Amino acid sequence: MRDRMWVLLIASAVVLADQVTKVVASSMIPLGGRIPLIDGYLALNHVQNRGAAFGLFAEAPPGPVRIGLVIVSVLAVVLIWTYAREGWHEPRTVAAFGLILGGAIGNLADRVRLHHVVDFIDVSWGQYHWPSFNVADTAITMGALTLFVSMAKQGPVDEPTPFAAAAAGETLGRFSAPETSAQDRPAEDTAGPS
Repeated sequence: MRDRMWVLLIASAVVLADQVTKVVASSMIPLGGRIPLIDGYLALNHVQNRGAAFGLFAEAPPGPVRIGLVIVSVLAVVLIWTYAREGWHEPRTVAAFGLILGGAIGNLADRVRLHHVVDFIDVSWGQYHWPSFNVADTAITMGALTLFVSMAKQGPVDEPTPFAAAAAGETLGRFSAPETSAQDRPAEDTAGPS
């Protein structure tokens, strides 16, 4: 129960930060406008992304893309919430689910309300340019990376099956059986030399 509360709190903080920054960016920067922050590396811009993450499917017909992305987003929210209910007690995993859930809800809110997602963070490195993104995209990416690292550190979970546990107990029982006393040994062993 407490894990779900933390997932909801983190997700709520992400949604709030995402929606507030999108409103501020949309009101301060005209559509298609750009404000350089770190010359050649970081800028703020105002882009309306009608496709998927990082502009994928932006050239496809908007109706089917929007419906498909809304369905995928809703399924992602349901899936994450279902996993979160299972009781992931690892703090990194709880944080990862909160970040992913908040990011999915933030972009879903844009798609339902505006029919597009507002992107405003523009990163480049020399001749390389990363597609514009937002706080929700950042949260989803950070959550997915955190989840991957958390699962990689845990490694495979080997819980013995009832059969394996019984076989292991039987094997250990053979090695740890107490030594028998002279009274329990067969008669020829206790008779001694003749």
